[in-house]
Amino acid sequence: MSDFPTTRGMLGDASRGPGGHRAPDDAPGTLLSRLVDRIDRLAERVAGFAVVGEAPRRRVAQLREHIARHIRPRAVSLEAPLLVLLLGPTGAGKSSLFNAIVGRTTSPTGVLRPTTRELVALARPGDREILTRAGGPLHGIDKDRLRLVLEESAPEGIVLVDAPDVDSVEHANRELTDRLVEAADLAVFVTTATRYADRVPWEVLGRVRDRGLPLVVIVNRMPPDVADREVVLGDLTRLLAGAGLVDADHGIEIDLVGVPEGSLDLRIDALEQSAVQPLLDRIEMLASDREERLALASRALAGSLAGLEPHLRSIADDLDHAAIDADRLRRIATDAYERELGALRDELAGGAFLRAEALRQWHAFVGADEITRLFSTGIGRIRATISTLVRGAPAAPVAEVREQTIADLRALARVRLAEAARRAAVAWSEEPIAKQALERDPAVWSPSEDVDSRLEERLDNWVASIAEDVQTTGGPKRLLARGASIGVNAAGIAVMLATFSHTGGLTGAEVGVAAATGFLNQKLLGALFGEAALVEMIGRARSGLIEALGETFREELARYDKLIPPPSGMRSLAGELRSAADELRSLPPTISVSSRAVMLPDVPRLADIPRPSTRRGRDDSR
Repeated sequence: MSDFPTTRGMLGDASRGPGGHRAPDDAPGTLLSRLVDRIDRLAERVAGFAVVGEAPRRRVAQLREHIARHIRPRAVSLEAPLLVLLLGPTGAGKSSLFNAIVGRTTSPTGVLRPTTRELVALARPGDREILTRAGGPLHGIDKDRLRLVLEESAPEGIVLVDAPDVDSVEHANRELTDRLVEAADLAVFVTTATRYADRVPWEVLGRVRDRGLPLVVIVNRMPPDVADREVVLGDLTRLLAGAGLVDADHGIEIDLVGVPEGSLDLRIDALEQSAVQPLLDRIEMLASDREERLALASRALAGSLAGLEPHLRSIADDLDHAAIDADRLRRIATDAYERELGALRDELAGGAFLRAEALRQWHAFVGADEITRLFSTGIGRIRATISTLVRGAPAAPVAEVREQTIADLRALARVRLAEAARRAAVAWSEEPIAKQALERDPAVWSPSEDVDSRLEERLDNWVASIAEDVQTTGGPKRLLARGASIGVNAAGIAVMLATFSHTGGLTGAEVGVAAATGFLNQKLLGALFGEAALVEMIGRARSGLIEALGETFREELARYDKLIPPPSGMRSLAGELRSAADELRSLPPTISVSSRAVMLPDVPRLADIPRPSTRRGRDDSR
């Protein structure tokens, strides 16, 4: 245990930088303000990436709270009231300490605290607006969770806060305590001789360390035996050092106060004031000495600025990891849709999906018996008598076959789209982050409601493009040159059907679309356009169909892409965060805030090796 050391001189002369040189007068406060604004905007953008995960989101929330409730107000003015925060687990004696500092019963005490969800804050009436306005440390806290005690007798320039228990079973209590840690200028951690090693409070102390927040530790209910007390304090000091909260080599020290068991003032439900006299003296010094308050505020701000850089780099790393996860999730969804599109392509090549009625109607139009007889005279004869063939054939069932074929295509494509959506959703549901995205938009488990209309429009356009290709390819042919428009449309339907059956020279017994109909359809087209031109036309038609269907598959896949942030955007934002961290490292080692110098702490050496001297607050080896 030790008395509280004065902070006077800790940051040097307010107007001088390291080595006694006068601090620059080039408005570095403006530089700091701009950088803080930039970091806050970056944090806001990061907050929009839901895929980042729970722990990274907590880091972002801490960053935004810390900037809004401590760094920004302190960068504007060091004169705002100091927030002294009492932290600790249930029943450790925080409220008893609070009452001892105030000198009367103000905060309810007890192992089972009757005001579990309430925090108690003591301040002067004139500080109310500063505390509760936008950006103030108590702004936005629900009225039923805040009891603000305003008294003229409260310590000047200080707001004393008894926070909710850090180990509360209510998640909202922990969130509120975490929020207050981001706004504090001095943390007072209250524990007991039997509970100082509890895990949950040390999670909060980890954030106190990361912030560089000045810390006081009160150990309540110390054993009466001197040797036992030394054991407790020695072990606690070891834990504090292991957590990075104490490091004598780098000037990181805290004040440790032991309170003997039974040191209670039952009149006011408080610890005996004599048992916590070092803390009372410290608070009295801060209340009576403006320079002491400014020095503590400066120290807290310097620690905050020094802690921002690694915090930003951690968030940047989070984004990089999230981008990797997003890439993997996108590949999972893409693979599911590509697999089903490939299966659809294979099904179309066989033509088995075509309904028998459409094939029967087309078979009647082709006129299988007559065409067979004409084939026996040779292809040249067919070309010479093609106009007779058209005049003697029944009316082409263009509209009927087109409508039925498009309906069959649409139905088959929809089945494959439904299977792709199911595969992707099942795979995503096994990933915690992706599962959350699916819960936000469960509609992606099945195709979009308008997928049928989009498919039909694209298939209509595809059939129309075949007719255009027929007219272009067959323009010099006698049939088309004579202006028989029904021949163009019929030939287009013939090419459409051949898209599902053309096999590049196989015999009729091997053709896939209802044997004879497919064979005769192919031979007719060969007679009209020649085999080489026909192969090219069918190749273009097949490519056009797969592209038309692929466009719809891409649109359906895009619904999954929209559920997670673009990886490129996350990587770009990570780069911006690291750039801001670099700027923090290059800030002037002495920053003037409200006409007072805030000196950034030295970066500790990582190895005892010779190296060139660097500017204070900057380590060029990183």
